[in-house]
Amino acid sequence: MDIFNIISLLGGLALFLYGMKLMGNSLKEGSSGTLKVIMEKVTNNPIKAFLLGLVVTAVIQSSTATIVITSGLVAAGIISLRQSLGIIIGANVGTTVTGQIIRLLDVSSEGTSVLKLFTPSTLAPLALVIGVLLVMFLKFNKSENIGNVCIGFGILFTGLMNMTAAVSTLTEGGLVSKIFLSLGNNPLLGYLAGAGVAFVLQSSSATIGILQAFAMAESIPFKTVYIILVGVYLGDCVTTAIVCSIGAKPDQKRVGMINILYNLSKTVLVIVAVVILYNTGVLDNLWESSMTPGSIANANSIFNLGCAVLLLPLVGVYEKLSKVIVKDVPQETGKYSEKLAALNPVFFSTPALALRSIYDVLRTMLEASINNIDKAMNLIYDYKPGLAAEIEKEENAIDQMTDVASSYMMKLSPHVKEELHMKILDQYYKDVTEFERLGDHAVNLMESARELAKDDSALTDDAKNELDILRRLLSRILENASLAFIKRDVVAARHIEPMEEVVDDLVNSLHDNHIVRLRDGKCKVNAGIVFLDILTNLERISDICSNIGVATIARATPGVETLAHSYISSLHQGNDAEFNMEYSKIHSEYYKMFEEQKSDKTERAEKNVKSERKDR
Repeated sequence: MDIFNIISLLGGLALFLYGMKLMGNSLKEGSSGTLKVIMEKVTNNPIKAFLLGLVVTAVIQSSTATIVITSGLVAAGIISLRQSLGIIIGANVGTTVTGQIIRLLDVSSEGTSVLKLFTPSTLAPLALVIGVLLVMFLKFNKSENIGNVCIGFGILFTGLMNMTAAVSTLTEGGLVSKIFLSLGNNPLLGYLAGAGVAFVLQSSSATIGILQAFAMAESIPFKTVYIILVGVYLGDCVTTAIVCSIGAKPDQKRVGMINILYNLSKTVLVIVAVVILYNTGVLDNLWESSMTPGSIANANSIFNLGCAVLLLPLVGVYEKLSKVIVKDVPQETGKYSEKLAALNPVFFSTPALALRSIYDVLRTMLEASINNIDKAMNLIYDYKPGLAAEIEKEENAIDQMTDVASSYMMKLSPHVKEELHMKILDQYYKDVTEFERLGDHAVNLMESARELAKDDSALTDDAKNELDILRRLLSRILENASLAFIKRDVVAARHIEPMEEVVDDLVNSLHDNHIVRLRDGKCKVNAGIVFLDILTNLERISDICSNIGVATIARATPGVETLAHSYISSLHQGNDAEFNMEYSKIHSEYYKMFEEQKSDKTERAEKNVKSERKDR
C-alpha cells in the first residue's frame, strides 16, 4: 500500500460522488416540473403518501431532496404536516434503489454477450457515449437532461470501478480487513463510523455505495455491514434535518425532526431484531459470512421496507412528538403570507419548483394590481374614502410581494442552469417590475379621484362618457395581459399591441376635446388638469400591458427577447398585415362609439336650443 493507491481511491470516490450528484440533479431537473403538482395532490391516506415518497425518491435518487422539497411544501401550506409523514417514510425506502443499481458490480463478465452488456466495465463507457451524443449532437426537448443522467451514471460506475481497483491493492497489507473486523467486533464504533461518513458525505446512498465497493475487494461480514447500515440511517437524516431548518417555520422544522425520530426508531428496531435473531440462532450461518454488493443492497432494502411496514401506523405518534419537541412560535400573518412563504430557499435545488412558487406570487400581484385599477376607476365616478383605503392597503401588499419576489429571484439565479428555466426567470424579472408599476398607476388614479373629491370638482358628463369608452378598451387590454401571463397565451399577447395603439389614438382625441372644453369654460381648470393626469396614467397602463405581452411572446419565440424593440417598431411601421387588420378593426369599433357620443351630444344641444326658442 502506498500514497498512489490512496490517491486512486480518493479519485474513484470523487468520480462516484460527482456521478451520483450529476445523475440525481439531472433526474430532479427533468422531472420536477410535474413534481410539485403531484405532491400537492397527496391525500391524508398515509399509504398513498408513502408510495409517492418512494417513487419520487427512486426517480430523483435522493431521499434528502424529497424530504427537503416536502418540508418546503409544508412551510408554504401546500400540504399539511400530517400529509408529509407518509412521504418521509416512503423516501427512506426509495433511497435503497441506488444500492440496487450499484449491485451491478456483482455481474460477472464471464458468460453470454448479453450478460457482458450489464457489467460495469461495459455499461459505464456505453452510458458515457450515449450521454455525450445526447448533450453535444442530438438536440430535442430534455435531451441535455437525459444525456446528463447517462453521463452521471457512467461516471458513477467509473468511480466505483476505480475505487474497487484501489481497494483491491489496499487490502493486500491486511489493514482494511483489520478495520472492518474491529468495526464488527465493536458495534458502537461501527455505528458511529456509518453515521459519521453519511453525515460528511450528506448521502446514505453514497455511503452504502462505498461499502458495496469495499465488499467487492474485501471480505466484510454481515455483523459489520448491518451495524454500519443502521449508523448510516442516522447520519443521513441529521443532514436532512439541518437543511429543513432553513426558513424557520415550525412545521418545516418538524418535517426534519420526524425524519430523525423515524430513523432512530428504525435503528432501534433493526438492532433489536438482529440481536433477537442472532441469540435464537437464526443468523448463525449469516453472521460471519461475506457480503457482496448485491447482498448489502438486499439487506438495506429489507431493513427499510420492514421498518416502514411496522412503523407506518405510528405516523400520528411521530407528529405529536415533533410538536412537543418543536414549539409553535408567533408567525407573521398577512393577506398573502402563505404565497410569500412558498418562496422558500429549500426549492433552490429544484428550480422548477422555485419558479412555480414565483409564478404563484406574480399571478397574485397581477390580479391584485388589476383589481386595484378597477377600484380606482370607480372612485373617479364616485369617490368613497373606504374604497381608497382598501387600494392603499392592497398597494402595500403588492410592494411587499415585489420586494420578496425580486430578492428570491436574485438568490435563485445562480442555481438555474437549464435554458428553459433561464428564459422563464428572465420573463419573471421583467414582469415583477411591470406588475408593481400597474399597482402604482392604480394609486395615481386613486389620488386623482381624491383630488377631484377634495376640491369638489366633478368631471363634466362629456369627459366621463369619453373616459368610459377608453376604460372599456383598457379593460380588454388588461384581460389579454392577464391571459398572456397566467395562461402563457401568445395569441392573447399579440392582441394587446393593436389595442394599445388605439388607446394612444383615443388618449390624443380625448386630450384635444378636453382642451376645447377648458377653453370654452365648460370645465374647471383643476378638474381639467386632473383629467389629463388620468389620461396619462391610463396610457401608461396600456404601455405596461404591451410590455407584459412582449415578455410572453419573447419566452415562446426564440430571438424575440433580444429584438423586442425591433419587434414593436416593425408592427408600428405597418410591416405586419395581421396587426394592421386588427388595429383597423378595433380603431373603427371604438371611434364609432366616440363619434356616436359626439352625435348624441350634438342632438341634445339642438333639442335644448329648440326648447329655449319655444319658451321665448
